[in-house]
Amino acid sequence: MTDFFKGIAPVTFEGAHSDSEFAFRHYDPDEMVMGKAMKDHLRFACAYWHSFAWPGGDPFGGQTFERPWFGDTMDLARMKADVAFDMFQILGVPYFCFHDADVRPEGADFAESTRNLEAIVDYFGEKMDATGLKLLWGTANLFSHRRFMAGAATNPDPEVFAFSAATIKTCMDATHKLNGENYVLWGGREGYETLLNTDMGRERAQAGRMLQMVVDYKHKIGFDGAILIEPKPQEPTKHQYDYDVATVYGFLKDFGLEDEVKVNIEQGHAILAGHSFEHELALARELGIFGSIDMNRNDYQSGWDTDQFPNNVPEMTLAYLEVLKAGGFATGGTNFDAKLRRQSLDPEDLILAHVGGMDACAAGLKAAAAILENGALEEAREARYAGWNGDLGQSLMQSGLAEIEAMVRSENINPDPRSGRQERLENLINRFL
Repeated sequence: MTDFFKGIAPVTFEGAHSDSEFAFRHYDPDEMVMGKAMKDHLRFACAYWHSFAWPGGDPFGGQTFERPWFGDTMDLARMKADVAFDMFQILGVPYFCFHDADVRPEGADFAESTRNLEAIVDYFGEKMDATGLKLLWGTANLFSHRRFMAGAATNPDPEVFAFSAATIKTCMDATHKLNGENYVLWGGREGYETLLNTDMGRERAQAGRMLQMVVDYKHKIGFDGAILIEPKPQEPTKHQYDYDVATVYGFLKDFGLEDEVKVNIEQGHAILAGHSFEHELALARELGIFGSIDMNRNDYQSGWDTDQFPNNVPEMTLAYLEVLKAGGFATGGTNFDAKLRRQSLDPEDLILAHVGGMDACAAGLKAAAAILENGALEEAREARYAGWNGDLGQSLMQSGLAEIEAMVRSENINPDPRSGRQERLENLINRFL
């Protein structure tokens, strides 16, 4: 191990009454929940970018973190990997995730950047073989460098489109080589600042073609993982083409990709889109495109993406309720797309932030499982829609307006409203928290 986390032992489960900061109170990896080990339900992953590449800046101030691996050399990139794998082992997470720009220094050109990435991928491979760590997903950073200021796939300059396509190809190769279980596309700047200089039809067509190429290449190289789009509204652009789950689904339908691509849903992005996390998860499940989640939270007093570590167990319970109803994760998992506060400078802070997030997720999962096993919530939902299973409900779905009007007249249908019982159900949920 490196010296960065010196003195911090691997975190283990000690139970709810433990007095240790460096212990899990709820996350027992081997505890059985609904017939499956908790570690297999949650499939935790650490995000390389926030934990090891982010310097601690925000829109109003620059770097606050001083990490020994910060710099643009391959030796420092290897040091970063050493520290990262130390943290993964301390936490006992089974997975990690990365962008290309997180793990390798930027080269003078595309070829040098690719060589750097390939060298780090080989280094990752050795460390993964030695530790048993796995890659949940890889992705390309097509938003940070100034060349992407007007987007990547949607850029008005075809040279940027070409550079972006080539970068995606190298990142898909890296993910495939490391046996990654998914490949994610996040259009951080795929949008516009103003319609005055934007051809929306052209940009949507470019984005659709890029995604078709990604799917084609997946099949060409025999990548068995899922292709995931991560919805994101606005910020930093005025409009983004992957605003929310519904928008992404419409996009997929337009380009014939609804059976090829799923979604990676982030809690913070759902809130920025004006939805709840559970809404986005439920809609993805109903549309058949649920894939994976990025777990974090926003500060509800701020209007931007703060990416804080999750600690709201009631919210997480509702989220994991939808995950369980979707049948759980297949290739997806729970990735901590979360970062420390810029004042949290100590190595211990990075460990404890993940410990708290993992414990909160575990508590939410157990509460969600208890709700489903109790059955009262689902029984109430089924009872509310029970009429649609009868003769009237079945006939309405097969009839036209004129037929229905005749039926209402002849049978003197004059319905009274029925209570939705929302408060009762909210109280029911709280019994499990």
